[in-house]
Amino acid sequence: MRPESTVLLSPRADVLTETVEGFGTVRFTPVDPVADSAVLHSWVVEERAQFWGMNGASRELVQEIYEDVDRRDTHHAFMVRLDDEPVALFQTYEPTEDRVSDCYAVQEGDIGVHLMLAPVTGRPRPGFSRTLVGSLIRFAFRDPAVLRAVAEPDASNDKALALLNRLGFVRQGEITLPEIDLPEIYLPAKRAVLAFLDRPAVLPPAVAIVRPS
Repeated sequence: MRPESTVLLSPRADVLTETVEGFGTVRFTPVDPVADSAVLHSWVVEERAQFWGMNGASRELVQEIYEDVDRRDTHHAFMVRLDDEPVALFQTYEPTEDRVSDCYAVQEGDIGVHLMLAPVTGRPRPGFSRTLVGSLIRFAFRDPAVLRAVAEPDASNDKALALLNRLGFVRQGEITLPEIDLPEIYLPAKRAVLAFLDRPAVLPPAVAIVRPS
């Protein structure tokens, strides 16, 4: 049985909606901690999501974490859906308000990004990765004030690093994100790869998917 939030739609308004001919509609919606907690919990407890740091978390804890994100003005979480099916979690943040600021000189126009893809179920969708990558880039740079995306995946997360390559990020080397030990949150120190993606001169268009006849 699928987690209930794969079929229940959040009442929150979409921030970006793109319809790709022959593929479907890609939607970015602010995470609703209550409505989306089931599907997010099902993703983060999988072994493949170990680098997300919530393998042993309960659904209640996942909901509390995203309630905390929801209260912040500097950190944002979005559920990405293809039509009505959740396919990814995309998070953005202001680097000046994050521990990554201890590891590089933040520039005006920087935006931090985190991405978790949903587990693959059923038959692969033709053109899925290419379409999603384009949507992610357009979403990250939808504000003209955003000049550069910043990523810092775990240095041993080969799949995340490969995805950064597909997105066009340029690696700048390894860093160590400092430990954070606060009453409301604990994050251990993390060896990560710092990577940047400059704003494209022209954002990639939402192209039609041509299915084989």
